[in-house]
Amino acid sequence: MPNASSWSASSPLLLLWEDSFGTRIFLSLLYAVLAISGTLSNVMVIYLVFSFKKLQTTSNAFIVNGCAADLSVCALWMPQEAVLGLLPPNSSSLRSAEYRLLRGGLLGLGLTVSLASHLLVAFNRYVLITKLPSVYQALYQRRHTGCMIGLSWALALLLVPLLPGLWTPGSAQQPPPRQTDGSPRYTALLLALAVLGQTALLLHCYLGIVRRVRGSAKRVSVLNFHLLHQLPFPAAPPPPRRAQRRLSSVSVLLLCCVFLLGTQPLVWVSLLGFFLRPPPPALQAASWLLLCSLSALNPLLYTWRSEEFRR
Repeated sequence: MPNASSWSASSPLLLLWEDSFGTRIFLSLLYAVLAISGTLSNVMVIYLVFSFKKLQTTSNAFIVNGCAADLSVCALWMPQEAVLGLLPPNSSSLRSAEYRLLRGGLLGLGLTVSLASHLLVAFNRYVLITKLPSVYQALYQRRHTGCMIGLSWALALLLVPLLPGLWTPGSAQQPPPRQTDGSPRYTALLLALAVLGQTALLLHCYLGIVRRVRGSAKRVSVLNFHLLHQLPFPAAPPPPRRAQRRLSSVSVLLLCCVFLLGTQPLVWVSLLGFFLRPPPPALQAASWLLLCSLSALNPLLYTWRSEEFRR
């Protein structure tokens, strides 16, 4: 079993020990901005859903679950990264293996549940649009919804201790020792395959929604109950049919594009490092930063087209 220092060295670093002080200041400011904006947006969405009964829907339950997970990244992990980037290299906080594991646990827990919530929201909307209302109501009973949310956290709690080399970004200043085994490479490969599979399922759900909406606007109008307000396109007042189908498709495709931009760089950087050669550390750091930035953008992705949230 590798020790804490080897975990730190083998994982993709977000703050690199060889970076200049100016680079670390820039990254710290970036983390601070993402932490503040992400914390405020996630807390606001949670507050609105719990405060207004009209927003307490099954789709929004999964969105709130994702916001709670994103708070683990934005409110707990990012502020620490912002502060650590400004500390001197000999700081005791940077050398503590237990503290690095705590930071890695917060990051791993938040990102795992957040990615699972993306998939739960997509599948919920897919069933809502493409299946009969009776199928939707049978599948998404209150008890079933609670089990789905609980399973997302159970999965995250199971994976975090199993993947220490993946979820421990390591010291911001300490130079890495020589790597002694290839287990982190396989860990990164498993991460890439898991995110790739999750992305394929998510795209299948949203593209299925686009096909159904474009092919039958009448089908959408028949599902006349309050959950339609939580779709990534407005349900009322309806614009002309052709314009509505175009707006629906653009909204869904934009959501998918933002998600792909946040997740796929890490996937392909990990695959490149496993099959060819390790990518530059700066490229690894940039891909992780894109993935973490989704935690600040997720509340906007799911509420910007919702008339109820805007009100």
